[in-house]
Amino acid sequence: MTPANPHLIIAAGGTGGHMFPAQALSEVMLRRGWRVTLSTDARGARYTDGYSHAVQVRQVASGSPAQGGIVARLLAPFRILGGIFGATLKMWREKPDVVVGFGGYPTIPALAAAWLTRTPCMIHEQNGVLGRVNKVFARPVDVVACGTWPTVLPSDVEGVQTGNPVRASVLERAGAPYMPPGDWPMSLLVFGGSQGARILADTVPEAVARLPERVRAHLRVSQQARPEDFERVTEAYARSGVRAEVEPFFRDMPRRLSEAQLVISRSGASSVADIAVIGRPAILIPYAVATGDHQTANARALVEADAALLMPESRLSPESLAAAIETILTEPAAADEMAQAALGVGFPDAADRLAALVEELARKGAS
Repeated sequence: MTPANPHLIIAAGGTGGHMFPAQALSEVMLRRGWRVTLSTDARGARYTDGYSHAVQVRQVASGSPAQGGIVARLLAPFRILGGIFGATLKMWREKPDVVVGFGGYPTIPALAAAWLTRTPCMIHEQNGVLGRVNKVFARPVDVVACGTWPTVLPSDVEGVQTGNPVRASVLERAGAPYMPPGDWPMSLLVFGGSQGARILADTVPEAVARLPERVRAHLRVSQQARPEDFERVTEAYARSGVRAEVEPFFRDMPRRLSEAQLVISRSGASSVADIAVIGRPAILIPYAVATGDHQTANARALVEADAALLMPESRLSPESLAAAIETILTEPAAADEMAQAALGVGFPDAADRLAALVEELARKGAS
């Protein structure tokens, strides 16, 4: 049976792609009566505004040998070792029931401490290709949960398909009725991960400017853009006479997704999961230098279901993107079919599936 007053430690790296599914699991576990501690670094702590106040946020020492200047890279292993030492001492004292890692270097201290203290642990891989840290821990952990299926795993490791957990605010909009495009106000939502993407700032406003006037006249755009791109993106839409909201980050993303006739996005795992659960047509532009080309793998399910168009960066131009946008926004029946197809590949119960694995680990650890 599950221990009384069980305690879960969730470890997640400092990007929305790791932090959002971690948040979704925390919401389910709190409802099930668990105590939840989030282990992350200072960068990840910036994404905790949406977390329940009941979640204890613990910042750990970490670093990335692949990022920053020479000094930061040289110091990273020592920071990670310090984080492991501190996390191990806390784990000996607290004796949590389960540890779950969502990827990223800040998860190393908690996962290593779990292995050293023999605490039941698992990882959740959001992408179709294991990240660097999850690849290291795929063998030592008890369970490898997979958000994108199939996930490329070591030959001697079996994964469990759970889908990618989405936040409660996304689930509230799951399957929201879709209004196909037509001669009425249409919403185009553009985002490239949690902080926008330069290539979308370079390409989308020009593509929108090339749309026929009969389409542009009804269009309103919401686009996430980096602060350094904000002014030029805003001015580009103003020149083409299109109403646009440009922000570095939309805190009401689920609402904007549910109101969109079309989404243009990178194919990060969380973005793909949100699009599928709410059910919207999409044009997906994988990040070309993503590790193992995992964003192309992430997009596969939506593309194969005819719910999304895949546009690699090598083929992306204002002209090609304008043609794709026009095709979807001028064929309402096809757009509606894309929206319904997206719903067919979503996993609105992914957080519950993951929670069930957590509780199974806790029961095994207590027996």
